[in-house]
Amino acid sequence: MTFDLGNWQGLLQLGGTVLVFIAHLLTAARALTRPNRAPASRAAWVAVIMLAPLVGMVAYLLLGETSIGRSRFRRLQQVRHNMSRLHEADPGQPVAGPDVALADNIAPLFELAHSINGFHVQAGNRIALLGAEGSAADDPVADCRAAMATLVADIDRATESVHIAFYIWLDDGAGVRVADAVAAAARRGVACRVMVDALGSRAFIDGPRWRQLAGAGVALLKTLDDVNRLQHMAFSRMDLRDHRKIVVIDNRIAYCGSQNCADAEFRVKPAYAPWIDLLLRCEGPVVRQLQYLFLSGWIPETGETAMEGYAARGAAATFDRGSRAMAFETGPITRHNAMADMFVACIYAARRELVISTPYFVPDESILRALCAAPRRGVATQVIFPARNDSWLVGQTSRSTYADLLQCGVQVHEYPLGLLHAKSLTFDGEVALVGSANIDRRSLELNFENNLLIADPAVVGVLRQRQRKYLQVATPVSLSQVRQWPLHARLVQNAVAMMSPVL
Repeated sequence: MTFDLGNWQGLLQLGGTVLVFIAHLLTAARALTRPNRAPASRAAWVAVIMLAPLVGMVAYLLLGETSIGRSRFRRLQQVRHNMSRLHEADPGQPVAGPDVALADNIAPLFELAHSINGFHVQAGNRIALLGAEGSAADDPVADCRAAMATLVADIDRATESVHIAFYIWLDDGAGVRVADAVAAAARRGVACRVMVDALGSRAFIDGPRWRQLAGAGVALLKTLDDVNRLQHMAFSRMDLRDHRKIVVIDNRIAYCGSQNCADAEFRVKPAYAPWIDLLLRCEGPVVRQLQYLFLSGWIPETGETAMEGYAARGAAATFDRGSRAMAFETGPITRHNAMADMFVACIYAARRELVISTPYFVPDESILRALCAAPRRGVATQVIFPARNDSWLVGQTSRSTYADLLQCGVQVHEYPLGLLHAKSLTFDGEVALVGSANIDRRSLELNFENNLLIADPAVVGVLRQRQRKYLQVATPVSLSQVRQWPLHARLVQNAVAMMSPVL
């Protein structure tokens, strides 16, 4: 019996081809049948997989799913269940009183937010937009510097605990001042816990300030540092991120907004600087909700279960004629489209005026249609985007929507003095939605995000003033300008936008 090497090689090649073909079909089938996926996303992924089989399969294995791992998912769910059960004064309980009553178009927004994390609207809060007194429209950096100075001052006065979660923490002026303040607090006996995203703060983690914090006794956590390891890569996204920005001091003061722990000059991307941000300082019952959100991320990763009841410790301060507000967060363990639902609901709730600022605008179909419908309902609608975006893909996708927005009557403005990183939505001078979430696919479908929904004309008035400062220097974009863009520019914009569901 003779051994024919050529035949065996042929059979092996045929077997390999069959296996690749089966894997190709299974990957396409998974993209088609995965639950909680928009039709546009299904179509985009199937197109990529079918048109570029090998590249498409690898891309889907690395980027096509949003799983954070079954064990992490179970830990997060269990801790959230335990915290809700153990709270004697649950931060999800409503504050009684007539000032909780909300207008007919506003109350459903808080019901929708309640369905995400189980919290209720909280009355009696004191919420301040941080910034420099009287800062000019052409000096927005002063607002960012003043906000960080206030944060450092509160940390310096901490007596019990300092809890910090940032996506990006840089070893620059602001980052060093905050690190020094936290280290000093830890040395005087304050329980300090710092949680940063492993990718967004990778340089800080590898630098001297991380070691300084550890040496001072600060408890440190790098979140999602294992999602890019081999055992997690298949059918999960290796680029899932913890994008939250939360600071809670002594269980009575909380910060949230768009601002990372960094200078406005943002030295890692100086070509797009300054970064223009919003940071809110909160006191009152809503602080417990933000504390709950911090701990619900901290405890599952550290196993510090003794902290499960900490958010409910002590009586929450309340303030006469305070703001009504509710914190909430979204991410891979919350229901699909929760953040998109909040944006859509706020847009449709507007009756007279709607103003939105966001650096990254890659809307899903529901948000784009809601925005386009707003002017047709008689709502004066303005959106503000950065004139230059640090993400070329996002910039192209954002501009692909301009024609639709302008044709419907939305006023589009581009901010030229840096990267407008502020994520704000206000309507009718009554309600604001502020936080870490952009109106892009990453924030809507992938990242851990935290936002604050506020119903208070006083607070919203201050936010509108800040938005007016952006508009004073922003350049309006006209429909005639967009129609004059060259054909090749529009082809690139729409081609990139077509693939945005897979990005």
